[in-house]
Amino acid sequence: MDRPLADWLDSHPAVQRALRFAGRDISYGELAQLQRDCVAALAAAGVGRGGCVAYLGYNSPQALALLFACARLQALFMPLNWRLAAPEHRQMLEDCPPDVIFVEPPFLAQAEEATRGMARVVVGGDAPAGWVANEDFLATGKGKAIEIAAADAEQPLLICYTSGSTGRPKGVLLSASALSWNARNSIAMHQMTADDVILTTLPLFHVGGLNIQTTPALAVGATVVLHSRFEPEPCFDALEHDGVTLTVLVPAQFDMMLTSPRWAAADLSGLRMITTGSSIIPPRIIAAVHARGLPLVQVYGSTETCPIAACQTRDDATATAGSTGRPAAHCRLRVVDETGADLPAGATGEILVKGPNVMSGYWRAPELTAAAFADGWYRSGDVGHWDARGYLWVDGRKKEMIISGGENIYPAEVENVLAECRDIAEAAVIGRADPRWGEVVVAVVVRKPNANIGKEEVLRLFEGRIARYKHPKDVMFVTQMPKTALGKLRREEVRRMASDQA
Repeated sequence: MDRPLADWLDSHPAVQRALRFAGRDISYGELAQLQRDCVAALAAAGVGRGGCVAYLGYNSPQALALLFACARLQALFMPLNWRLAAPEHRQMLEDCPPDVIFVEPPFLAQAEEATRGMARVVVGGDAPAGWVANEDFLATGKGKAIEIAAADAEQPLLICYTSGSTGRPKGVLLSASALSWNARNSIAMHQMTADDVILTTLPLFHVGGLNIQTTPALAVGATVVLHSRFEPEPCFDALEHDGVTLTVLVPAQFDMMLTSPRWAAADLSGLRMITTGSSIIPPRIIAAVHARGLPLVQVYGSTETCPIAACQTRDDATATAGSTGRPAAHCRLRVVDETGADLPAGATGEILVKGPNVMSGYWRAPELTAAAFADGWYRSGDVGHWDARGYLWVDGRKKEMIISGGENIYPAEVENVLAECRDIAEAAVIGRADPRWGEVVVAVVVRKPNANIGKEEVLRLFEGRIARYKHPKDVMFVTQMPKTALGKLRREEVRRMASDQA
């Protein structure tokens, strides 16, 4: 762990297993060689300090190799959320233009639209005209001398786009140092060693999938069983047959696992614990996991904290079920009132975070970066309280954000689409409680006079515009919106209206 992140793969025995992917074992030596091949090819393409490499695809060994290659080159790695629509990808790629974009075959059509007129595109398979096949690209660096800038652990390494309250995504910048300190937090909370086998099914474009267990595992020399994407049956197979000791599952995944007939009888004896997070965890999920004799440990954090800011451990998972634990090993937390004063146990206030794992800032957004910090403390916007034993309980989250199936959705993103419709006078988007997804998106709409737009027409407005998980699952028509005397939308009342209708 004292070695630079770029050297992690080379620091373990070359014959030791690093990954199991698609039925094949990949050693640390092989993964390190893929890192070196990526470094050479990217350098030959002109990628260096301050450059950017984007990746659009499911989880793969190459996605990890590209992260470590960017660490060597002091470049930015941008993993793109494959669930987004092409216009959303285009917005991010224009905001932070990459030098090279890697695209996996399932996403060629949307990549063609999103990357038109942009940088070199490398395809993991047969390449269409004008694009480069991955094997051909990697061959361009063979035998060429490489000049690499002096290592700087504070140089931004990872840029992850998170939706903003204004409806425009923000690029969160995380340095190699932040990832290293986050790995220390994870290793401490999981008591992770080289003997562990980690199952990763969450997407690597999320800091949860990438950094709660995956990069920490590669830091200590553990094995990562990497699935390209989550499916319940392969997940059960891996838990039963691949020697898995640790994994992360979010509530939406648990719901699919718990409804499977395999849940009750699956052999989960190899697991030491299951980690969860991304939203407030329903008690029924905690009870179901504990009923199988497994500790369910929670992580609290955000993209901006890499993400581990607070966490439970195996030892306190049962006694403090429902809490998010104590501050992570290398983090400090505060719960404060509106004046910034610390609150006593039991009092609810905003959660502030400080630690070397916290983001460097937002890409090209100094004003947003400044607003996100108060005297060096990251302002989460989430509210919670300490209990008498010093455990953190999250009472709510950012007022407007909707979390559906572990994905963050800001109403403004959806409302921006509705605002363009000439038949809609006004619209508000809120989250409605849902037993499977945690929340689903609901659009509350005021029609313009004489307009007859219906539910199906409203839903069609989103096709091809934004990711499907952001699409409203229901539309509610009202004659007017509830507002304050000053004309401000009373969002909580809108939420109650939608809930009452359901």
